[in-house]
Amino acid sequence: MGNVAQLAVLPASGSASRFLKRLAGWKTVLLLILISWLYVPILVPLVRQWWIDPNFSHGFFVPLFSGFIVWQNRPRLAAIRHAPSSWGLPVMLLGLAMLILGVFGAELFLSRISLILLIAGMVVFFLGWETLRAVLFPLLFLILMVPIPAIVFNQIAFPLQILASKVAAWSLPLCGVPVLREGNIITLPAMPLEVAQACSGIRSLLSLTTLAIMYGYLLEKRVAIRVALALGSIPIAVVANSFRIIGTGLLVQYWDPDKAQGFFHEFSGWLIFVASLLILFGVHQGLRLLLRRKVST
Repeated sequence: MGNVAQLAVLPASGSASRFLKRLAGWKTVLLLILISWLYVPILVPLVRQWWIDPNFSHGFFVPLFSGFIVWQNRPRLAAIRHAPSSWGLPVMLLGLAMLILGVFGAELFLSRISLILLIAGMVVFFLGWETLRAVLFPLLFLILMVPIPAIVFNQIAFPLQILASKVAAWSLPLCGVPVLREGNIITLPAMPLEVAQACSGIRSLLSLTTLAIMYGYLLEKRVAIRVALALGSIPIAVVANSFRIIGTGLLVQYWDPDKAQGFFHEFSGWLIFVASLLILFGVHQGLRLLLRRKVST
């Protein structure tokens, strides 16, 4: 009779387990549907901004790269023991509060960032802190897909415009071109040049920094060199853009002012960006060589 009782209990226990798994699956599906309903009005304009605003076109690559990192680390994530924590709930509520403040305050940056905080809270609530630590880098990398607020963007772009103007005004006379600088306006004998916001270098700065982080993660295991590459991309982008302004000034003075616009202007931007990538690669190789010498000594 004892054996019969045991045999009778096992199917009931198995069916209960299957029922709980199905219930948990439905809860997950309903939660994803709710999040999609909340964030579709936020994410659709975000993708549209990536498409129409060249300053943030690198945003397309950010979620793809984060997804690739998670997919690449799936064996490690599968080996982590799930330890759900109720501390994830306050993080989720904070993310939803940011969403509400962003929507009613017409603050796009706040409402977009709230999604990343909400995901972090869900990971803690359903999977635990250890899983959050495992996905922390791809999660933080998602911040780069969110365009910075316009007020912050202008605070960065205008000093870069002035810096590029000063470098060009100092360098062009060394090449035999007299200049007169007034703010971001460089007056040449042939014509005046305006270092506009599009020529400030912030576009290449944002894109190059994003690519430097991706490059460092894929091709370098040492965290110190990864950080050095990410930080080194900032002066590389600024210097490269200054050379672009100088080249434009020389083109205007010694060739044809009309050539400084249109195709040649756009082509020079791509050319300088490729040169920046090559410089970044050279810096990486130099850091590797320097560390090898230190280890050998």
